[in-house]
Amino acid sequence: MSYSISASLSPAAATPWLRRGAIVVAASAFVAVCSHVALPLYFTPVPLTLGPFAVLLLGLLLNPRMAASALAAYLAEGAAGLPVFAPGPLGTAGLAHLLGPTAGYLVAYPFAAALISVLWRRTGQGSWAALPCAAAGNLLILACGAIWLAFFTHASMQTVFAIGVLPFLAADTLKVGAAAGLAATFRRLSRRAL
Repeated sequence: MSYSISASLSPAAATPWLRRGAIVVAASAFVAVCSHVALPLYFTPVPLTLGPFAVLLLGLLLNPRMAASALAAYLAEGAAGLPVFAPGPLGTAGLAHLLGPTAGYLVAYPFAAALISVLWRRTGQGSWAALPCAAAGNLLILACGAIWLAFFTHASMQTVFAIGVLPFLAADTLKVGAAAGLAATFRRLSRRAL
């Protein structure tokens, strides 16, 4: 019994945990930085940010558990009041921001990253397979965001589509393509290095 406890406390056993923890923290910081690259739109409470791009890329690069953990850490950091979320029109921070108009998009992040990761790993991680996998995750983010926005604003689905989905489709198409291209390039380069 004492052997298993001492073996689990050895530096060699701690190294994978430290590595995974560092990756999760670095990934959540990457999402925070990308989220602050934001363009407020005057006709909607939802800003155009690079946050979804970070979610898509992490979903393609990390395994499902680590991708979801990184995005859950991002949400926990924001709920605790750290300035990780994109600045919003209401000027809220912390848990209040997670209950605001963008909550649906944010809460979908861990699920979208895990979905993307699972789908891409099931397709064999080919270059072209990254596109539909990232697109599926992006659609999940938009759908959850629109549903929450409808609940939050009490607007019709037509209005919600006009302010919470349609304005983001062109930029999201670019984000999906960029994330898929970067992930496929990273995979190709990492295979050559081995």
